[in-house]
Amino acid sequence: MAVFYDPKDDWDLARVKAVLDKAGIEYFLRREPVQGIGTMQVHVAEEDIPLAEKLLRKEELKKEPPR
Repeated sequence: MAVFYDPKDDWDLARVKAVLDKAGIEYFLRREPVQGIGTMQVHVAEEDIPLAEKLLRKEELKKEPPR
């Protein structure tokens, strides 16, 4: 497992968890070893990182206003 995402707050963490849950990507949360951006880090299997990144980008694009 590798660090995939360092959410900035609880809302951001919930959003990332929802994306991963919907895709069936296993993850676990680990407390920050030192004070980082948030209090938890999201870890996924290294082989799942490309798909997880793609899905998270796709989710972020949905939030952007149309041009």
